[in-house]
Amino acid sequence: MRIATLFIAACAVSAGAVAGTVSVTVLDKEGKPVQDAVVVVVPANKGTPKTPLPMAATINQDKMRFVPPVSVVPVGARLTFTNNDPWEHHVRGAAAGLAQFSSTGGGFELRLDGKADGKPAKQAEVVMDKAGPVLLGCHIHGSMRGHVYVSESPWAQRTTPEGQAVFDDVPDGAAQVRVWHGEQLVDLPVQNVTVGASPARATVQLQVVPRRRRV
Repeated sequence: MRIATLFIAACAVSAGAVAGTVSVTVLDKEGKPVQDAVVVVVPANKGTPKTPLPMAATINQDKMRFVPPVSVVPVGARLTFTNNDPWEHHVRGAAAGLAQFSSTGGGFELRLDGKADGKPAKQAEVVMDKAGPVLLGCHIHGSMRGHVYVSESPWAQRTTPEGQAVFDDVPDGAAQVRVWHGEQLVDLPVQNVTVGASPARATVQLQVVPRRRRV
């Protein structure tokens, strides 16, 4: 009985030691925290996060805005667009970053009628089957802009208003930290960290000051 107890305890210690914390801070060019940057951690060792990215997400059109302005989903996720405005929207999705200036096709287009009083909002769906950032826009309302980041790594999230992204279940060992922001057109250098008993920390600074988002 004693041997069995010691074996279980040893397994518990071992299981707890195979994952650690990665804490990332994203700053703008002036050194201020950046909200809604996307942080992706790619560990060298295989594993599964405690909370996987959602395979379904909803993006609303509300007062000529995409809400949320940035969504992070895995490859294969289904997006539902919902038009809560009383007027029509024609949603388009295309490659973001420098690719938006040289795209030769692909992406998607959705037409959504406006919401009539007392009626359910119109919806349309699309499956995100390709990894990478996607720029959202509207052919009718040029001021509308949003982004979807389709991640191959299950360790991906948006930064908080404090510019923070914390992952507490990354497999021990080497890992890469990648940061993306819709207004940072040039890719930022990848940072290498080592995950272990102590939290791995990284600070990434954008080369731009993001515009203040309309509220």
